[in-house]
Amino acid sequence: MESWIAFAILVFLFVAARVYVTSPNKKLPPGPPGLPLIGNIHQLDNKSLWVTFRQWTHQYGPILYLNVAGQPTVILGNHKTAADLLDRRAAIYSDRPRWIVLEILTGGLVFAFCRQNDIWKRMRRSSHEALNPQIARQYFMFQEREATLLIDQLRKQPALYEEHLDRAGASLALSTIYGLPTVTDSHDARIVRVDEFTQRFLKAAMPGTYLVEYFTWMSHLPRWMSPWRKYAEDWFKRDSVWFESLFTDVIKRLEDGTQPPCVASTLLEEQDKKSFSGVREAAWMCATLYIGSAETARDIRNKTSGQMMWFVLAMTLYPEVQRKAQEEIDRVVGRDRTPTFKDFDALTYIRAIVKETLRWRPVGPIGIPHRLVQDDWYEGYFLPKGTICMANIWGLNLDSTIYGPDVESFNPERFLDADGNLKHSSGEIKEEGHVTYGFGQRACAGRYVANNSLFIQIATILWAYNVRLSKDSKTPDPAVVTDRGLGVRPEPFLCDFEPRAPEVLDIIAETKDRYELPV
Repeated sequence: MESWIAFAILVFLFVAARVYVTSPNKKLPPGPPGLPLIGNIHQLDNKSLWVTFRQWTHQYGPILYLNVAGQPTVILGNHKTAADLLDRRAAIYSDRPRWIVLEILTGGLVFAFCRQNDIWKRMRRSSHEALNPQIARQYFMFQEREATLLIDQLRKQPALYEEHLDRAGASLALSTIYGLPTVTDSHDARIVRVDEFTQRFLKAAMPGTYLVEYFTWMSHLPRWMSPWRKYAEDWFKRDSVWFESLFTDVIKRLEDGTQPPCVASTLLEEQDKKSFSGVREAAWMCATLYIGSAETARDIRNKTSGQMMWFVLAMTLYPEVQRKAQEEIDRVVGRDRTPTFKDFDALTYIRAIVKETLRWRPVGPIGIPHRLVQDDWYEGYFLPKGTICMANIWGLNLDSTIYGPDVESFNPERFLDADGNLKHSSGEIKEEGHVTYGFGQRACAGRYVANNSLFIQIATILWAYNVRLSKDSKTPDPAVVTDRGLGVRPEPFLCDFEPRAPEVLDIIAETKDRYELPV
């Protein structure tokens, strides 16, 4: 009986919502026709939704309307539309949908998924304080050290290059956030534990995992009838204890004078400014910077390691780009030392490669959904309160009207002028030259750290090695992706890292000694 009542209520709400948003004076944006009740949900089973959305944008226009089982949803398919709504109207487009189980699992303390509330405002303010361009310079030593260990591991075990890239990303995140020493083993207990949390997190965020997300009345059931609630509450308690221990360890090291600068130490300085309500909030802030603080749900760790996978693929497919980059490195850095951030300004082609890597294949092809907090009108179209808005990052970065007809090619020179200097972005294009870091108040706070990490790792790898496909590897198709939950990567391929000169190995060993890295 109760199930029939619930079904009747659901149908009534669906019909009422449709009548409201489809009344004659409320014109919705165009989109593919759907079915009764379920709308377009049957058309969203394609794993590469960003490709489908791009095709629909070409067919229906830059603002695409979908009915997802009664939930109004729009896909933003060009730069102007995305900037107009998510940047210029950020005050009403910066909320998030509610994920009931995820909210309990994390206590509502995961920065990227926070609703537009006081917790999110505090975290946003503090994350920008701890990760701004000036503060990001404090992490140069960590990043140079990780790049050195990375090229050493690539030499010793080239077949495990993806594992080494992941280790470098994880170790760098732990160093910059907590000031911890370099992690040399990808199976380190701390990395494993955070990865386990990440899997629980992704499961809770995945549509269809828990019925309560569709039948919200189930959230009022008692705990003994809600195994999902017990599961989420128990893990929140356990994860909170561990995250708080990482944070309080920083406090102890600050007290005894052994703590290097890091995100957590910066947040502790901000604590005096009432930036957080307590240790738990600050501890979760740090933890979720590691896990997923960005607009695109790609954290410092995965933003770096995932994008580096695409960089490695690009070097195997575009050897002429690799040669040109190495010519610049040899001219600026020379052959008797590894690159450092002192070379940053002079390595303009390397910086263009960073931009092109992020444009060509973003690890987060679709941004985390934004939620409209009030009725709005745009270009004659009505957008009802509660509409979910998503920017098709992948499609925007492949816009031929912005980047030229060769958008599918890896071409760093699109970001350089005739004199070889970086172009200044103009019009609707962001300062980065792409939209991979998201929009408005939800833009990735860690983008400066991520850009710096990509720069030094790319420069150091190309200083040391020629990157080539292995003889036994088929040529991978860059249009084929593997979805890892926290980011898309290329399909697996084998490659070789060939030292560019005999003295490379000696210089790597000397540089490791300077950074006090293990043999």
